[in-house]
Amino acid sequence: MKIRLDGKNALVTGASSGIGQGIAVALAAAGADVAVNYRSNEAGAEETAGRVREAGRRALTFQADVGDPAQVSVMFDRFDAEFGSIDILVANAGHGSTHKPVHETSWDEWERVLRSNLHGVFLCAGEASRRMLAEGKGGRIVNISSVHEEACNVPNDGPYCVAKGGVRNLTRAMALELGPHGITVNDVAPGMILTPMNQRALEDAGYRASAEAQIPVRRAGTPEDIAAMVVFLCSGHASYCNGGTYLVDGGWMLSWPPV
Repeated sequence: MKIRLDGKNALVTGASSGIGQGIAVALAAAGADVAVNYRSNEAGAEETAGRVREAGRRALTFQADVGDPAQVSVMFDRFDAEFGSIDILVANAGHGSTHKPVHETSWDEWERVLRSNLHGVFLCAGEASRRMLAEGKGGRIVNISSVHEEACNVPNDGPYCVAKGGVRNLTRAMALELGPHGITVNDVAPGMILTPMNQRALEDAGYRASAEAQIPVRRAGTPEDIAAMVVFLCSGHASYCNGGTYLVDGGWMLSWPPV
């Protein structure tokens, strides 16, 4: 099965590094033109855009805090002007919690995590879906959550788990409403992925080996593992996939918690 996205215009949020960068590059390899969103890592965003162009596709970088309604609106207006219609949104931007119990978490710390991980998905998916509805050609929205939408198995990471659980149900709500219009909305839930957001696994060999021993396939994942699922969900081959959560975790959740 060969997956092609020729002629499609995509926006990937949080695409300056890690999973977002991997997704942007994979979409380009399948034939899509890609808008690369970033909040502060301009150099990383330009690197991603360069790799998209190396694949022979068009790329532009769009700076915006996805948790800010005004900045999201400006970003989508710019997308309209530069790319025309939007066919694919991948809402990937986010970050982890401050390492502390929920009852010791300040409002600012709580709001910061919910703002990017959940409100950002709401804002970007809303902007994208309104455009897709107006065009009347359908579309694909893929939200990146986490296995922690199901498993609050990391102490002192409560706000992140709450936000990712919200992404799962936001996905399902939008899938129900948009499915009749040919717009599918799905959720990809990564497990342990080797990215800068999981710096400990990159730097601490003992920790990584211990974690990988709990994963049935006995390895950590890569951004390319997540990107492959996203590209499939953005394609015509996934036209009957809607409202689902797709765990890309090497089977980790099958064995959690360990006995």
